[in-house]
Amino acid sequence: MTLQWEQVIVHCADPAALGQWWAEALGWVVVQSTEDEFEIRPAPDVMPGLDFVRMEGEAKKSKSPLHLDFRPDDQAAEVARLVAHGARHVDIGQSDQSSWVVLADPEGNEFCILGQRR
Repeated sequence: MTLQWEQVIVHCADPAALGQWWAEALGWVVVQSTEDEFEIRPAPDVMPGLDFVRMEGEAKKSKSPLHLDFRPDDQAAEVARLVAHGARHVDIGQSDQSSWVVLADPEGNEFCILGQRR
């Protein structure tokens, strides 16, 4: 048996708005858009992708059980770019000495911008 990782599902209140935010943040393309689902990928035929799916109910109240990590060429520049794009800094208990920066997207989903590989 072989498994291929196809995508990560992100439950959210507004799939189109959050999906478009991530598409712009990552420079990815939109491959599907409906009222309840918005899928993006690095390129139309390249996986894995991110699939934003409408989830009705209560807003997020705690630390995300799953988050994405990104390793940029220039951590400070990437953090500044994403904050200018609408991300915000989040404190999840990391220390001031951490080699990563924790940010959250417009719906509060945490993700990390990692430092240089050691």
